[in-house]
Amino acid sequence: MLALVALSVMTGYAQKATTEPQGEKAAVVYFCSEITPENILKLYNALGVNLQGNVGLKVHFGEPGNQNFLNPDLLKPLVGKVRPTFVESNVVYVGPRRYTDSHIQVAKDHGFTFAPIDIQDADGETVFPGDKNFKHCKTVRVGSHFGNYDSYIIYSHFKGHGSSGFGGAIKNVGMGMASPGGKMAIHSNIYPVISEQEKCIQCNRCVQNCPGNAITITEMGPVLDTTKCVGCAKCLAECPLRLFKQNHANYNELAFLEKLVEYTKVMMDQKPMYYINVMANISASCDCSAKAPKPFIGDVGAVASLDIVAIDQVCHDLVSAAAGEDDVFKKLHNVDSQAQLDYAEQLGMGTTKYILIDVATGKQITIQQAVKQTK
Repeated sequence: MLALVALSVMTGYAQKATTEPQGEKAAVVYFCSEITPENILKLYNALGVNLQGNVGLKVHFGEPGNQNFLNPDLLKPLVGKVRPTFVESNVVYVGPRRYTDSHIQVAKDHGFTFAPIDIQDADGETVFPGDKNFKHCKTVRVGSHFGNYDSYIIYSHFKGHGSSGFGGAIKNVGMGMASPGGKMAIHSNIYPVISEQEKCIQCNRCVQNCPGNAITITEMGPVLDTTKCVGCAKCLAECPLRLFKQNHANYNELAFLEKLVEYTKVMMDQKPMYYINVMANISASCDCSAKAPKPFIGDVGAVASLDIVAIDQVCHDLVSAAAGEDDVFKKLHNVDSQAQLDYAEQLGMGTTKYILIDVATGKQITIQQAVKQTK
């Protein structure tokens, strides 16, 4: 075990125990059960890197009204050591995070005041070619400031998401760092259906938050113009009565997940990235929802890795185990979120095989042992 830990510090990978075929590598993922500022820094230190130059710290500032986004104070020791810039990209739906000035104000209002802030698409976008092995994306659109950084720390709130099942490091990169045009491309062809229109209370939240101006409220309730819909699923998150639902008859769930992965791979190939996921305030909806439901489970802990696939796989397994389910996100959203991890592994972005190391002891632990620490 000591040899495993030593190897993990140097490379982020180790030969997995006898449960895996000989010679097959597994990624090392570091775990802490207590989510504190000191432990977030300890997780970063466990990765064995000393980032220099211009470092981007990818975060999510939280939608106004959202109560579940991560407390920015968790990042203060890490920011004090690395001196990064908080980076984000504008969204496509109507609201203060759609425009750079008001997006920055939201960040400050939510406590992200102790590092510079860069909305990466403030001056337009950069277009990269897709990989020859991609199924969907011929191009990938990111904010024009993306190339200004030597490396990135991807700091992700691991929680549920209506379209991708869960949102972790892959979604934080692929969707979170895409330009608004890139976000629209990923969401294309995801048109919801409206059920029980007559129950509409005419709060107009769906209309106000629709980036394509595709929704109108009539005497019969909301009506969707699919020629204008950009497929962002914002209406699903905003409707208090959940009248908008995924259209499983026409929705290509797998294509959406695969496009997320393809966008992520292109950005990973451009810049070194290091990953920290925090499993706190785990709601069924993402931090883009102003009225996200309350967490469905208690805090599970935080993890760090050099492998983007392994870190999301660990979080998927930990949260599901803590909830007493094989796949709690599939139960919540009827989305096979494991497909994004399998496709990422297929593209060579990382591995779904992992060794979990307790950062406090340096010892290997199982998923079940990690979950017990959180109870």
